[in-house]
Amino acid sequence: MQLPTQLLRRKTNSHKGDFGHVFILAGSRGFCGAAILTVAAALRSGAGLVTLGIPKSLHNVFARRLTEGMIKVLPETKDKTLSTKAYTQIIKFLKEKADILVIGPGLSQNKSTKGLIQKVIKNCPKALVIDADGINALAENPELLRNKHAIITPHVKEMSRLLSISVDKIKNNRKSVAKKAAVEYNITVALKGYKTVVADKKHIYINKTGNPGMSTAGSGDVLSGIIGAFLAQRLDAFNAAKYGAYIHGKAGDLAVKKKTQLGLIASDIIEEIPEAIKKSK
Repeated sequence: MQLPTQLLRRKTNSHKGDFGHVFILAGSRGFCGAAILTVAAALRSGAGLVTLGIPKSLHNVFARRLTEGMIKVLPETKDKTLSTKAYTQIIKFLKEKADILVIGPGLSQNKSTKGLIQKVIKNCPKALVIDADGINALAENPELLRNKHAIITPHVKEMSRLLSISVDKIKNNRKSVAKKAAVEYNITVALKGYKTVVADKKHIYINKTGNPGMSTAGSGDVLSGIIGAFLAQRLDAFNAAKYGAYIHGKAGDLAVKKKTQLGLIASDIIEEIPEAIKKSK
């Protein structure tokens, strides 16, 4: 598959602001890795700027690990997760600086954090990618998704919680379930797994890249970062998810040749993103 020209060609006088500013809300105590992987994947996928919003007491942890990504410290709960008190700062940052939002990886299911996620999604002024604990928080009120400029990236268990249908039904009807959710809420759905299904109201795409070695912790966070970067570079939601799924799987296929299915980890996928892009020109 060939990537769109707008992802592959850059003008000589380009600057970082031309390629989108991704704001990522991710991470909590014990789940810092999810945030780091999401940031790294977004940067490797061409985002001009990436800012990570984190609980303030975790700043030192992330400052040691992030070199290219920026950090925005936010109010936290006693459990070192993002607090509802962070809402005003988040919306202000989205309105004034960021182009898109990625929300969910490693945020936890803390009650205050769930409330924050729900409130941010409801009032988000920009396009957004929702994954992991972002989807789990929406299970309490899926109507918050309706008519949002949103891409959700659930695995089957998250989809089950969101739609209140069985995992087995989803596994046996992946294409129709993804399409139904996309039409019902007027969003884009990337239902992860073997042959990831990407759907919106008008289109459906079945991805054919990827391998079983990618069934590893953090792989989904990498996908969220890739899709977020493509969305920030002005692809529409469906194509950001479609090409994101393709490049994610392609990078995994390149990585598995070096690392084997048994030894593959999420950071291996990130390292192969540039080569996957090169092979998709």
